[in-house]
Amino acid sequence: MDIKEAVKQRYADEACCDDNLSCGGQNVYLVDLKAGQWLLDIGCGRGSDVLKAAALVGEQGKAVGVDLSPDMIKAAATAAEQQGVSNVEFYQGDVEALPLPDSVFDAVISDCAINHALDKKRAYAEIFRVLKPQGVMVVSDVVALETLPQEIKDDPAAWADCFGGAISEEDYIDAVKAAGFAEIDMLKRREYIKNGYKMASITLKAVKEVIS
Repeated sequence: MDIKEAVKQRYADEACCDDNLSCGGQNVYLVDLKAGQWLLDIGCGRGSDVLKAAALVGEQGKAVGVDLSPDMIKAAATAAEQQGVSNVEFYQGDVEALPLPDSVFDAVISDCAINHALDKKRAYAEIFRVLKPQGVMVVSDVVALETLPQEIKDDPAAWADCFGGAISEEDYIDAVKAAGFAEIDMLKRREYIKNGYKMASITLKAVKEVIS
């Protein structure tokens, strides 16, 4: 089983991978949504944050969720229908190739999902692409505070468990900068041990500053 298939299978049953990460739906409140705005949630799971965002942006706005797992997308769409929420859309897709047009979102959030991307620089380039100029990104994720052994890096189960794909904190922030985000704020940071390895959960905020 390859890494992406392992992640899909894991998330067929679970919407969040690690209790040490934020995974509590707070990022949707950190982007300061206004009525009429558009928000994208990457790794939306069962859509709880998307539904919260839909209420915040109102009928003139839109909340969109993308997830690698078709089971999560189905569950999210069902939840929206059951709650009578119409200003939402859900897509199965990969953060490294988002199925969305350029410069359409006022805000992008993600919680414990980018670490599953094989190419973090490509993932953040995609986030930068879909954000409007002056759009805001708030992302929580896991980083490694020590070098992980190759057998962990090559283990699809470890990737699905939110630590096999973790890169160093420095490399992670470099990936965000490489996408074009100039100023990055660290909103939260907490260190912990995962399967014997030193890790940290971090929450970053950045704005798509575009120089004309």
